Parts: sequence; structure tokens; C-alpha cells
Amino acid sequence: RPEEGDSLELHAWDTVRGSDFLSDQDVVSLFVGECPKEIIQLDHWGIPWSRGPDGRINQRPFGGHSFDRATFAEDKTGFFEMHTLYDTLQKYACVTRYDECYVTSILIDNGVFQGLTVWSLTSGDFFLIRGKALIIATGGACRMFGFTTYSLTATGDGTAMAYRAGIPLKDMEFVQFHPTGLIPSGILITEGARGEGGYLKNNKDERFMEQYAPSKMETAPRDIVSRSEMTEILEGRGFSRPDGLDYVHIDLRHLGADKINERLPLIREVAIKFAFIDPIDQLIPVRPAAHYFMGGIHTDIGGATPVEGVWAAGEAGGLSLHGANRLGSNSTAECLVWGRITGGKAAQYAMSQKSLAPTPQQKIEEQEKRLFEQIGHGNGSEDVFAIRAELQRTLDHNVAVYRNGPDMEEALKKVRELKKRLEHVKVADNSRIYNTNLLAIVEAINLIDLAETVVSGGLARTESRGAHSRRDFPKRDDEKWSKHTLAYYTPEGPRLDYSPVKITMWQPVERKY
Repeated sequence: RPEEGDSLELHAWDTVRGSDFLSDQDVVSLFVGECPKEIIQLDHWGIPWSRGPDGRINQRPFGGHSFDRATFAEDKTGFFEMHTLYDTLQKYACVTRYDECYVTSILIDNGVFQGLTVWSLTSGDFFLIRGKALIIATGGACRMFGFTTYSLTATGDGTAMAYRAGIPLKDMEFVQFHPTGLIPSGILITEGARGEGGYLKNNKDERFMEQYAPSKMETAPRDIVSRSEMTEILEGRGFSRPDGLDYVHIDLRHLGADKINERLPLIREVAIKFAFIDPIDQLIPVRPAAHYFMGGIHTDIGGATPVEGVWAAGEAGGLSLHGANRLGSNSTAECLVWGRITGGKAAQYAMSQKSLAPTPQQKIEEQEKRLFEQIGHGNGSEDVFAIRAELQRTLDHNVAVYRNGPDMEEALKKVRELKKRLEHVKVADNSRIYNTNLLAIVEAINLIDLAETVVSGGLARTESRGAHSRRDFPKRDDEKWSKHTLAYYTPEGPRLDYSPVKITMWQPVERKY
């Protein structure tokens, strides 16, 4: 809405500043120019956007933005986007969906994509899908943390498979903690709750954000709000729980029942069902929860990985749009923009290829043997669920909102120990149909491989930037660390390399709100 004071340049500046100057600015420029078109496209496909009195799509404040530009559909925007996209997909009979199928590996030969090996959970079949082009859009891996907003299936499988197939991962140390995870489940209390005017309060009933970001208060960027909450908790101004999930409150009571029911109906429903609290007249207990990976599979501005025929989009892709910290609402918009960009590029590439690359039968047999004859055939001295719980406890304690060298060294030691212990897990069930214990081991392998890149990258980066906040290196170091981390897979652990940040518009300055 340029006539009201917004512009593409302002959105770009907010995104670059929010990223703590680690985003690639050419990527940001492309993003802000394209995402309004995607909003309109979704409107044409039937998403029920919330609208203002003038009939235009409504917009509200979101963290780190200097203009109320976050379009929304009540407080269920992502839910409605997903359903609109799925419903639109149903119009195309040429699309085949492989429901309840689990991809086990990405096959690459001489730097060119060949296909995927797939395990059908419903039939137990193991088969190959040959292909000319692949788009990886499998989301993030925050289930490596215990207190997280993520669903149980978000175990970074696509990212881990790409990593093991030789594609580098970028900036994995930058994990966003959303300021408002509901106690004790971690279910997301949307940023819309603060965008609509919710207050964060400590145990003295103070709006403590006045001390940390006086100009933005509760709508400061997420890394700043999360650190502010943790400072309040660590300094004794939070509320204690026996399980260690100490918390602060978000207060919506002053918004009134009408506004809460119109703008935040899902938040009210979630608070009532999962915390037995009605936000119309009660405070909601929250604390920072692992929420989003700013990093991901290394790609260029068009979403292309270094492997011919493979693209990545959404949270799985490391486009360098979000840098060290993502602004609220930029994620689903990113999914829409690069979903279209990578879809177009992959389709063009596939149509230009005359034939499918041949896939040696030996590769398929190797993957099948690995899945059904090697994984889960240890001596039974270890339990995969205990290992996964240890991983989550370690990362929650050592690699969360605040970090330091000794804690991360301890975490890396533990991650590598857990990797060894996984070899001793035994699956008693030999069935191939819905063998959830075997699936749990595969997911744990993926989480541990990715956790190793998070901790290794964080240990190496001796500065604080965005979501990576080190007590032992509290300052941002642009001279040494204005660069992206690249992690390459080796059996011994990630090999780290670096690439420069692309600066086209703004030089780094001190980040204040």
C-alpha cells in the first residue's frame, strides 16, 4: 500500500535489518517484488483473506516490520494457504500423489539427479521413482529440540538426504525461537496475538519489552523478543515450573471478547483446549520455542542447488533470504514465491531433457538393503526413543536462545555419542508395513546428522548475530563473519566452508529497535 507509506524498498530494508545483515540482498529484492503477486494469486484461487471495511485484504503488524503489511486470514493464515493450494492441486489429473510414502534417498550420479528411492508404508513396497528434476520442499528440523512448535513429523528428512547426497547445507546454526510457545506443549501462539496488541508481562505484571525494544515493544524481531523473555526468566522475573519450563505471560484481555473472537479465534481455541485457559479473561503462559531454520539446502537465487536437476524451496531451502533472523510472515510468502520460481525452472529443465538418466539397479538394491537389513539391526542395547529424548534435552539446554562455547562443545560431544549409540538399536518388528519403529530410527539418524551441522556451525561462528547469540562472543563481527556457513557431509562430521554475503543496497549498521 504505497499510498499509505509502505514500499518495496521499505519491506526490503526491514528484511535485511531483521536478518542482522546476513541475508543476500539480491534475494531480498526479488522476494519483496514477487510476494504481492502471490497474495493476489491465492486470492484468485479462493483463500478467505480477512478484509477491512473497504473490502481490501486486511493487514496487521508483525515482528520486525515497520508497516502493517502482514496479510492474514483470521489467525489461521498458513492453514488456509495450505488448503487453498491443495484444493487447487485437485483440478489437475496429471499430478500423481504418493501418499503415505517415505523417500529414503536422493540418487545423484556425476552431479546429475537420477531419481528417488521410496518406501510405501501402506504396502511395504520399496521402489524407484526416476525423474529429470526434483524440488525439495520438506520443511525444517526443529524436532531435534524438545520444546518446539513443530509437528512430530518435522524431522528434516529432505534436508538430511540432500546433505548425505553431497549437497552442502547453508547457515544451519541460525535456528529461530518463536517468543510464544504455549506452556507446556509448545503449540504456537501466533505472532498475530502480539500484532493485534497483546502485551508480554513478567511476574511483576510489567510490560518488560519497554526495557529491550522501546520503539517496537512486542512487535520487535523474534530473536530480540525471545532473548528478552529469557533474560526476564533467567533473572528471576518469570514464573517457575517443576519441569523447568519457566515462562512469562502474554495478555490479550484488554483486546476484548469481540476482537479476540474475530481476529484470534484459533488462539482462543488452542488456549482453552491445551492449557485450559480462556484468553478473554486469563493470561496465557508462554516461553521461546524452536520454530524455524533460517538455513537449509544451499541454493542460488533461483532455488537451484549445485546438483543439476535439483532445486529447494521453502524452509528446506537455504536461499539466504532470512539471514540470521527471519521476520514474521516472510516464511509462507517465501514458500509461495519460490514454489512458483522453482516449479517453473524445474518444469523448463525437465522438458528440455530428452531422456531420463539411467539408474543402476545396484544403487536401488543398496538402499533397500540399508533400510531393511542394516538400520535397526544392532544388539538391542539402545532405545531409539531414549536417544531422541536425549538429543532434544541436549539441544534445549545447550544450543537454545543463549549459547556459549563450552555448552556447544558438550552438545557436539553428546550428538556424536548418540550417533554411535544408534548403531546398537534393534527393531524387533520385521514387517515392512507401517513399521513405525524403523521409521523412528531413520528420522533420528536425520535429526542427529542435522544437529551436528547446527552445533558445528555455531561453535565455529565466534560472534552473536540474529538468532545465534553467544554469551562468550556478545558482539556482531562483520569483519570476520559477514559470510555464510556451508556444511559438507563427511562420515566423520561436517566439513565447514564459507561464502560471502551479497550486499547490493545497504552496508551493515548497528541494529536497533
